[in-house]
Amino acid sequence: MSRGLRNCNPGNIRHSIARFRGEVRPSRDAAFKEFSSLAWGYRAIFVVLNTYRKKHGLRTLPEMVARWAPPSENHTSAYIQAVQRMTGIPLDEPICTDDEQTMIPLAMAISQVENGVPASRADVEAGWRLYRT
Repeated sequence: MSRGLRNCNPGNIRHSIARFRGEVRPSRDAAFKEFSSLAWGYRAIFVVLNTYRKKHGLRTLPEMVARWAPPSENHTSAYIQAVQRMTGIPLDEPICTDDEQTMIPLAMAISQVENGVPASRADVEAGWRLYRT
């Protein structure tokens, strides 16, 4: 099992000062956050992407993925291409982080790139419900 799935952190969100609902503290992982369930981990993906849009002004898939998976740690262009291929989101189209039809496939694609296996749609949808409440 991948580290992200073991930590119920399918986006491999690193430790930071940001705190999330459902976060296990302290995490048993020295580098990455840990969540109490995959649903809480997917909720965190939605929260981070919404923060990218609202606080940092990132609007498109390449902008968001470049911050999520920076070139200092990832092959960012390959990551962007993989997510675009899985979601069909045009590279120049602004992403609405309030749109379930966009965000669920986006979180699923991020999870698959991060963990190497397809995400459970049921877990992602549960995370979306937590995000929207």
